[in-house]
Amino acid sequence: MAAYVISEVEVRDPAAFEAYRALAAKTIAQYDGRYLVRGGKAELAEGNLPPKAIIIVEFASMARLKEWYASREYAEALKVRQTALERRLLFVEGTPVP
Repeated sequence: MAAYVISEVEVRDPAAFEAYRALAAKTIAQYDGRYLVRGGKAELAEGNLPPKAIIIVEFASMARLKEWYASREYAEALKVRQTALERRLLFVEGTPVP
């Protein structure tokens, strides 16, 4: 069953964010993940919190997603992330709708 990383992001340091983004993309590809959404304009349809940038990445399974997240390759990106951005991060298991 596919699994998804859903990240709601607020950039703190644009230069560090670009470095994080490059490192993260490389590791996602190494673990066979693929971006479904990578930023773009978000509009609030319901609720009261202002939308932030949304990133959605698909992995083949929750096990593969967690393998990527715990990897030493991604650990390098996580070091940069601390100064680059603030985020909420969700792991969601599910099957995409055709």
